[in-house]
Amino acid sequence: MAAGGGSPSIVEFFGGEDGYRCGYCRSDTGNLSHGMWAHSMTVQDYQDLIDRGWRRSGKYVYKPIMNQTCCPQYTIRCRALHFQASKSHKKVLKKMLKFITKGDVSKVASEEEPMDSHIEDVASCDFPYKSESQVSQSELTPLAVDQAEKVENEDKDSGETKEEGNEPKVESDSVQICADKDTPVPAEPSHSAKAVHAPPKPGKGADLSKPLCRKAKDIRKERKLQKLLQNQTGTVEGSQLQGDQAFLLQNSKSKTNQPKNIEDFVCVPLPDDARHKLEFTRFLCDSPLEAEHAPNGPECGYGSFHQQYWLDGKIIAVGVIDILPYCVSSVYLYYDPDFSFLSLGVYSALREIAFTRQLCVKAPDLCFYYMGFYIHSCPKMRYKGQYKPSDLLCPETYVWTPIEQCLPLLERSKYSRFNQDGKAVDEGRLKELGRVRVLHKRTVMPYSVYKKRRKGPSDEASVQQYASLVGQTCSERMLLFRS
Repeated sequence: MAAGGGSPSIVEFFGGEDGYRCGYCRSDTGNLSHGMWAHSMTVQDYQDLIDRGWRRSGKYVYKPIMNQTCCPQYTIRCRALHFQASKSHKKVLKKMLKFITKGDVSKVASEEEPMDSHIEDVASCDFPYKSESQVSQSELTPLAVDQAEKVENEDKDSGETKEEGNEPKVESDSVQICADKDTPVPAEPSHSAKAVHAPPKPGKGADLSKPLCRKAKDIRKERKLQKLLQNQTGTVEGSQLQGDQAFLLQNSKSKTNQPKNIEDFVCVPLPDDARHKLEFTRFLCDSPLEAEHAPNGPECGYGSFHQQYWLDGKIIAVGVIDILPYCVSSVYLYYDPDFSFLSLGVYSALREIAFTRQLCVKAPDLCFYYMGFYIHSCPKMRYKGQYKPSDLLCPETYVWTPIEQCLPLLERSKYSRFNQDGKAVDEGRLKELGRVRVLHKRTVMPYSVYKKRRKGPSDEASVQQYASLVGQTCSERMLLFRS
């Protein structure tokens, strides 16, 4: 998805020199991160930022200093279309289904996963929050296009020449990661392996010469999904399904020896005499992300949403999610402690994965579920690695690596470079500081012009640090506020 034609992202960079309290290891000053305040942000910019290790808490966007912080936090994503629920995940889904239909789940503390750890990373850190700056709203008013063009032309006429070969690539990392979303995970059982069954004795067992029996509702479900996929890909030559869509369709088919999908639990019709009624509502919520709609995007659009979980007319949990061009990103979960016996943290994560799969039918690029940070040095936070298949982001080259390849490295050192190609570098790295976009006195200009106009001490070191962390592409799209 290309950057929208609306207002650009406007950010203030704060650096990251001071340490603050860590909620994982309890160190008073060991948690180190860079931060910036997002006055506004496009969904494409935030997508590209989280693919470089950033994450938001409200309007504060931060990036751990991975090789210095006490508890390195690695961005983790789940390949939603290939997700297979584990035994413990199915136990949670069955528990919820049993509670809704029969109301007879015993209220015992869940031992599945820490309740408050599902995408509650930010709550475990005491940020040195910068209050929203004293910038007047008039300074952040959308700019006149002619002002921006005038300053851009001033830069071009300044006599500085640039070689074509030095032009930075504006290819997004996130586009590349979608291209290799089908990479198989090492040590993952082959889907093509077939179980060998001994022939049944005469008069006993299934007749292997006849097709397997299938439930009518499974056939209807498969036909409905197939129709949706055909409608979406009808304009593609030969109506050929994309790889992940075909995988989703294949998994919708009920097979005797195939484990159930999430949809088999959360989409099952309830009996008329069900003891409880669980409903979901979704609506936009306040955040720095600008809501966007695209013809090939999800029906609900992109942006930040509240997902409310209503039980018998009473709200029991609220999840905050960001719907971005290539993923659903979990932000927070609030829940009623009286219902913690339902393992709402796990249940909401599984519902969000199912929701991601649903959105992918309309928006094929939206195929990942981001769970925030994976913290291997904190045993209670390792549970996120159980949502498989999942990948961790290399903190140096920003390339996604299957978590199975990362775990041995993290056992040896809490900070690790996952990309084992020693020659590989950050492809989105800063290549030209002068092209960084700056917002100064309500005027957009490249840093090369701002630097000449600026009065007072140089701020080049700070701008260089900011641009290196957000990458060349974002630094040329977002506006860095300078007073």
